Amino acid sequence: MPESSWKLVFYTMSWSYSTYLLFFTSYPFFHDPPSVFYNWKSGMTVPTDIAIAYLIQGSFYGHSIYATVNMDEWRKDSAVMVVHHIITLALISFSYAFRYHNVGILVLFLHDINDIQLEFTKVNIYLKSRGGSYHLLNDILSNLGSVSFSVSWFWFRLYWFPLKVLYATCVSSIQSVPNIPFYFFFNALLFALLLMNIYWFLFIVVFVVKVLKVKELNDVREYEDDNGSRAAKELLGDSKADNNEEDAGHLHSAQGKHVQNGVTKEKYL
Repeated sequence: MPESSWKLVFYTMSWSYSTYLLFFTSYPFFHDPPSVFYNWKSGMTVPTDIAIAYLIQGSFYGHSIYATVNMDEWRKDSAVMVVHHIITLALISFSYAFRYHNVGILVLFLHDINDIQLEFTKVNIYLKSRGGSYHLLNDILSNLGSVSFSVSWFWFRLYWFPLKVLYATCVSSIQSVPNIPFYFFFNALLFALLLMNIYWFLFIVVFVVKVLKVKELNDVREYEDDNGSRAAKELLGDSKADNNEEDAGHLHSAQGKHVQNGVTKEKYL
């Protein structure tokens, strides 16, 4: 909960600032992606408002490498997450140093919005069962967040990112600046970012399938633990959980109950 809450606050502020730069200033990068290389030259001055965004994002991803390893819950994709943070920090650092900063703002805008929706959904999943009771509002918000997250991930990271960013860096860059430096280096990092986006999209597909089958929202990146076993032992009291499979046939489905070892237990649906 603290991890997701912190990330929700940060990504909301960082994406809001990127949105401000792209839609409420004179920068035309979103509507005209090739413009990121108009009048480009080595050593050009980085505008202060973009430099502020770079300072904030660089600091966050530098911290995130440490946090993922030493502070956050270790998940199935944590190793990929560390690689992602390293690549992102490299993109931020080198794009600033070699004046690819206009591309960087567009990349940050297209990625941060999904993190907002992910952390918003997770926070509401945690809150819907707080205090030992069920909270309908948080359940509804978590469902809406999961749908929005799944759709926007595909739209922003797998459609707009190649269409706007990769096209600009692979095609428009050499049209505007034929001998632009570090062409292959930066495009290799951006394609690595795209591959990780595809990798995580597979988790989203698994997540959607799981929800459709069991109607339950869980982070599929989490490792399986013994929570289910502990819940079964609590449900059965002093009886042995190892006998569950043998006694599973003694069900009274019409009553919604089952009899196990001579004791009637409520059937949890």
